[in-house]
Amino acid sequence: MLKFLTAFAFTLLASSLHAADPLPSWNDTAPKQAILKFVAATTTEGSPEFVPVPQRIAVFDNDGTLWSEQPVYVQAFYLADRIKALAPQHPEWTTTEPFASLLKGDLKGVSASGEEGLLQLVAATHAGMTTAEFEKSVTDWINTARHPKTGRLYTDMVYQPMLELLRYMRANGFKTFIVSGGGIEFMRPWAERTYGIPPEQVVGSSGGLKYEVRDGTPVIVKLPELALNDDKEGKPVGIQRHIGRRPIAAFGNSDGDYQMLEWTTAGAGPRFGLVVHHTDADREVAYDRESRIGRLGKALDDAAAKGWSVIDMKNDWNQVFPPAASDAGTLP
Repeated sequence: MLKFLTAFAFTLLASSLHAADPLPSWNDTAPKQAILKFVAATTTEGSPEFVPVPQRIAVFDNDGTLWSEQPVYVQAFYLADRIKALAPQHPEWTTTEPFASLLKGDLKGVSASGEEGLLQLVAATHAGMTTAEFEKSVTDWINTARHPKTGRLYTDMVYQPMLELLRYMRANGFKTFIVSGGGIEFMRPWAERTYGIPPEQVVGSSGGLKYEVRDGTPVIVKLPELALNDDKEGKPVGIQRHIGRRPIAAFGNSDGDYQMLEWTTAGAGPRFGLVVHHTDADREVAYDRESRIGRLGKALDDAAAKGWSVIDMKNDWNQVFPPAASDAGTLP
């Protein structure tokens, strides 16, 4: 009888653990097992790899890691819509690059203008606005703009497995940060509602800011200058400036995240790095080395030597996107 009760108890425990799977959209493959093992080791008191709560910092790239970045970055769609809305006030844009290419939908022409052209577009659509005005502009846009291929709101183009991972890590005492090449002021208005990450835990490319008093009201005004390009070598710099602690876990998807992964996993004690490899042409988009957006080559080549896990999206995720819960036109 005792043996029967013991076996029954273990069966119930196993069923309970299965039902409480914190990462149900992940197949039971190596990346999932590596995540579970790392979190268990760093959060179990008495473990030789135990990490105190204040040091449990995890950083996540946004574009291509937390949400879709194809066919172009979401912020580029916002810039395009802003330029089109403002174009009637600027007839000179029809013959001035990169505005002319953008208005014609010529992405190659826009890309040819390089970083200088991008700064021109940002200055034309951002500079002179107060941060409150810009936040409202972004919020109004993100609540209605839809992906050109799927017709979903962009906030429905987030990856369900990564939403589960964010919740799982926070439930185990980790503080989760976005560290992205995207604009910090562009991401802050919607990151908390979409990912559960508050504005103060968003690190991104930053423009100049200035304090002013307009009509008796203190405001912060956006300036047409780049203060931090939070990409590649800029990511560890942004982490140091905004967070002040070296993370113990980093998640990315492109060579733009290489230095963040490298710096994170080079620290002492337990470390974890993970690369999202986009291999699923049916449910999303398959791309890596030759992609114009989110190119992944060096990080993929060096992952094994660096000890980074690599997600094969097609084989490691049983679900890519969440149900389109926000079809009514508002953030979930």
